[in-house]
Amino acid sequence: MWSGVSFPSKVHNSQMIVLVLPDISAEDQLTARARQGDQDAIMRIYEGYFTPIYQYIRLRVGDATLAEDLASDVFVKMVNAFRGLNAPRHSLRGWLFKVARNEIYAHFGKVKQFPTDTLEEWLPSGDEDAETRFIRSLTAERARRALAMLAPEQQEVLILRFGQALDLQETADIMGKSVSAIKSLQFRAVNTLRGILGEDYE
Repeated sequence: MWSGVSFPSKVHNSQMIVLVLPDISAEDQLTARARQGDQDAIMRIYEGYFTPIYQYIRLRVGDATLAEDLASDVFVKMVNAFRGLNAPRHSLRGWLFKVARNEIYAHFGKVKQFPTDTLEEWLPSGDEDAETRFIRSLTAERARRALAMLAPEQQEVLILRFGQALDLQETADIMGKSVSAIKSLQFRAVNTLRGILGEDYE
């Protein structure tokens, strides 16, 4: 059933980074087919997930070429997993993002900060709550300086929640945490930003 799987190269020129994830029910069906060696399913997973995986890595590493290389490595590992005994059975989405995080950590180590030179790409848009309004009220330069002072996990939760408008459950899945832990991390991150900036936002 298996033969060589070749993934086409993808070029990313968009400046705005937005994660658009495939439907979970469709994902489960593709995962089941991929576990049986269905190469069409493998390619559909690749087409559906390469961009969000690339963009997630791009947020962490800052370099587009390196991000594409690491994202490609994620899908090579996925193919190898489906060929072996460690193929994901549930939550392919979470599995892919965890592999992506591992690739980042293998390259940089776990203390890697978000690059802040492209913060404009991550600023919130759409519906705004109090925390979103607070972050949007910052100038890019002030936000860069403040964000750089946060712990990596605090940076990550702000980027995913406010920059990419992912909900709590999606963010929890990506970061490998519970929803309650994400809520707490988000609360601490926003309060830390307010403290750094010396602002009193309600």
